[in-house]
Amino acid sequence: MISQKKFNKEIAVIIANAIREDVGDGDHSSLACISEDATGTAKLLVKDEGIIAGVDFARQVFDYVDPGLQMDIRIEDGTYVKEGDIVFYISGLSQSILKSERLVLNSMQRMSAIATKTEQYVRLLKGTGTKILDTRKTTPGIRALEKWAVKIGGGENHRFALYDMIMLKDNHIDFCGGITKAIAKTKEYLEDNSMDLKIIVEARNLDEIEEILKSKGVYRILIDNFNYEDTRKAVEMIGDKCLTESSGGITLETVRKYAECGVNYISSGALTHSVHNMDLSLKAV
Repeated sequence: MISQKKFNKEIAVIIANAIREDVGDGDHSSLACISEDATGTAKLLVKDEGIIAGVDFARQVFDYVDPGLQMDIRIEDGTYVKEGDIVFYISGLSQSILKSERLVLNSMQRMSAIATKTEQYVRLLKGTGTKILDTRKTTPGIRALEKWAVKIGGGENHRFALYDMIMLKDNHIDFCGGITKAIAKTKEYLEDNSMDLKIIVEARNLDEIEEILKSKGVYRILIDNFNYEDTRKAVEMIGDKCLTESSGGITLETVRKYAECGVNYISSGALTHSVHNMDLSLKAV
């Protein structure tokens, strides 16, 4: 996984690029009708229910736009909220508040939706020992925000990108010429480049599970698109030789049954690519 320092850098890049995209050479609506020294206060109002996420991100946005803005946080990230709740107040120059408004709302609405969905999976997995993982199926440019939201919802992050973990999937295996060859070449590559990256290998059937187990150095086997019966067989075959991960169209309706097959992890792209934004508003008070 990436370091906290690199993660913080990703967040800083997201903020700078979003403000560049949204503000450009100026918020002319505000510049036209609000004096530069006018001050005010606004509240973040919840018009929905679920897990709030993005409060700390909002703080960073406000600080980037205007360090003089003062934020009074009433509800922290990861808290269940309902319609009518006020998450925070923001006070200071009115132009600065308005310049920050859309980035804060867009981000918090999506982050809260992801955290809410993640928490539903976490709740369904309670007592099984299985942990829910996100994937790289994220919105281009804001992956750090979406993976942050998964953590707020109680889930865990899979690899951040292509550079922080080796994941040999079906196309890698087929292009390389087979599982055993792909694993061997990967281990050689890591050694030649003095790299220490974990190796995950995808299996499409029980025969591939058996072949993967003949190679040492595999951190986790991705049991992809298996039914319940074959997942249980795969877990039995793997035992404690390495960790296990189920994936492939696993939903809220099926996640518990897959967990009961004994896998260590379940990964779901739906945590980040199939959510309905939480309804939030930033209103002057």
